[in-house]
Amino acid sequence: MSTQNPKVEAFFDDDAIWHDEFLVLRDVLRETELTEEFKWRAPCYTVDGKNIAILGRFKAGAALSFFKGVLLKDELKVLISPGENSNEGRLLRFNSVDEVFEAKDLIKAYVAEAIKLEKAGVKLPEKEAYEVVYSEEMLAKFDETDGLQDAFENLTPGRQKGYMLYFEGTRNSATKTSRIERYIPRILNGKGIRDCVCGHSGKYPTCDGTHKDYPEDYY
Repeated sequence: MSTQNPKVEAFFDDDAIWHDEFLVLRDVLRETELTEEFKWRAPCYTVDGKNIAILGRFKAGAALSFFKGVLLKDELKVLISPGENSNEGRLLRFNSVDEVFEAKDLIKAYVAEAIKLEKAGVKLPEKEAYEVVYSEEMLAKFDETDGLQDAFENLTPGRQKGYMLYFEGTRNSATKTSRIERYIPRILNGKGIRDCVCGHSGKYPTCDGTHKDYPEDYY
């Protein structure tokens, strides 16, 4: 595996938290057939153009996340779900260089299994239908804002879920109302909570933060 991408090199040159752990992880991944790319602001590892795993820098540790981690057998039960609402990805987390070295064979085995699944065309299980339950605050805004309910219900299920998880992430009614009000223009414009609204994302429709390179009036 080799790379000429300066963004990848900049990531590994950055002397931030877990720097040494990432360098060792990179060495391990370079011993596999994965191709190293740069996506979502991090080194991403692919095979035949398909995403297999990506590195992540968290306070809790350096992470190697498998996009279809839920499909891995994980007989040792070491894979971690990145969140309670994550149905697909699973990650390995490391807090020291020694941990990475000790897990070298395990990492390679999980990578090999992930590659095998991808090449075999194994698909992720169908997601359960998401049932939207509107809060009183949401219903109030529907009544107050012309076209808001129609616009929301015309969003894809994934976009609806993204909004509702954020809106309902607090029990405080005032905070909930404030969150809804903030995103009314996006909803009316048919955009999801993570969709690009500046028009400069390289990962459209998802926002990759490119707008930060532009004046504030772009967003």
